[in-house]
Amino acid sequence: MANIQKPVIVVHGGAGIWRLDRSQAGLDGVKKAAETGFEILKKSGNAVDAVIEAVAAMEDDGTFNAGYGSSLNIEKCVEMEASIMDGKTLQAGATGLLTDVKNPVRLARIIMEKTDHVFIVGKGAEKLAKIFGLERRNPLTERRLEYYEEQKKLLKDGKFELRKLRDLVENYPELFKLETVGAVALDKNGNVAAATSTGGFPLKFPGRIGDSPIIGCGTYADNHSGACSATGVGEIAMRLVLAKTACNLMEIGKTAQEAVEIGIELVNKRISNNYNHMGLISVDIYGNVGAAHNSPNLCWAYITPEKREPVASLSAKIVK
Repeated sequence: MANIQKPVIVVHGGAGIWRLDRSQAGLDGVKKAAETGFEILKKSGNAVDAVIEAVAAMEDDGTFNAGYGSSLNIEKCVEMEASIMDGKTLQAGATGLLTDVKNPVRLARIIMEKTDHVFIVGKGAEKLAKIFGLERRNPLTERRLEYYEEQKKLLKDGKFELRKLRDLVENYPELFKLETVGAVALDKNGNVAAATSTGGFPLKFPGRIGDSPIIGCGTYADNHSGACSATGVGEIAMRLVLAKTACNLMEIGKTAQEAVEIGIELVNKRISNNYNHMGLISVDIYGNVGAAHNSPNLCWAYITPEKREPVASLSAKIVK
């Protein structure tokens, strides 16, 4: 049995391509998020609180495609989504199609703790946010508006077709940043939790929901195995139930790192003919940390009792 080290937190700010002019902001953002969550864990706080606050910090940052600074859909609107899962109870909350809730991950927690449901979207979710007095904020930023106009030009020029997505992303990588944010944590009591939040894919069809709020796909946590958060092309994570797959691997004895590497290997093997950028972060019940991706970059950070300070990078184990 592995030596148990706790508390531990791992966060990600998205898989994809991180340009040099934005990479430092991304690294600073994930460091801050990791510190925010770990501070809670150090004070004997629980894993759920830690991942909520870590993800909320990234939603507020403006650097990432989540919360403030989310991508725009084809109708020039924001539709945000998020989820949370408690590994101790297997309770979970998820939400989507949000237009102006400042922190979607906080609404996901309300759904988990204050309703009998797991997944509430659209008008019902907005009504719930109003009932519980969640703060609202216009998520549009100048950067996202600029990206939108560039993407719409490609569309009008006949260069933006989903069936040609792989070629399009290779030719215009700076426009397609899959900066979903997420966090996983193990607290001093041995409980794990995971949370994920995103603004979704640029120029997505209105009403499209990705993997981030779907339990088992973008987010999963179980005290019998560990916790995992995914980032990348949501449809791929949904088809492979990727977060749950990684947790299943940890439950049968794979370490957190082994589990995410096998998860990305599965992506490469089963969905190799499409644009398939994906990244995974994880923590197992022994406090081992995992991070892997097949994309050029994964912006992520972690803190363990041994490190005390956040270790951040724009890459982890790249699995090809």
